[in-house]
Amino acid sequence: MTSKLDAGAIAEYLEQTPQFFEEHAELLGKIKLSSALGGRTLSLQERQMEVLRQKVKTMEMRLAELTRLAQENHAIAEKFQQWTRALLLARNDVDLPHVLIDGLKTNFSVPHAALRIWQAAPDFSHTWFAAPVSEDARLFANSLHVPFCGRNDAYEAASWFDELPAVQSIAMLPLQSGAASGVFGMLVLGSADPQRFTADMATDFLVQIGNTSSAALTCLLE
Repeated sequence: MTSKLDAGAIAEYLEQTPQFFEEHAELLGKIKLSSALGGRTLSLQERQMEVLRQKVKTMEMRLAELTRLAQENHAIAEKFQQWTRALLLARNDVDLPHVLIDGLKTNFSVPHAALRIWQAAPDFSHTWFAAPVSEDARLFANSLHVPFCGRNDAYEAASWFDELPAVQSIAMLPLQSGAASGVFGMLVLGSADPQRFTADMATDFLVQIGNTSSAALTCLLE
């Protein structure tokens, strides 16, 4: 008597007996499988080659994507280095905010950028970056643990730009001199493109911009 073989048991047996097809090589040409490409019937060997070709194609696509990302990250790193170098070369404290804002616009193609510092030293109280900021805006900045990115819902910070553009998306970066210290200001980036700054975008790079800006601007604090 014979009993119906269980497919799982057969698969387990073949997995535990890798020499099976070496001992029964003639089966490789006899076993026929359907192909996902065109519905053709293939031998086991042909099917294996087809699977391997698909794996290679997938790996090539993945490698191309990783290469693209590496190139983009390299370009960003170059721009970040140029921007940081400009900050280090700023000739005096009062020029620093201009250099910072202009560098962001130029190096990173940010259409609109603005800055406010509400703990600026008295010597800088007359400057544009020390202009009055509402208590609500300060509370909002203090509530940010990471940069805020998303749609511009008429935020006060959007009014800090030199012009009043039709900003559709916005990024707000809190500035603080240390992890334990409070927020002393905020850097704001804006774009007419609603997809430039979105709520689901990665903020790692913006965090670096915020940290570097915070470190550079501490010389202006009281």
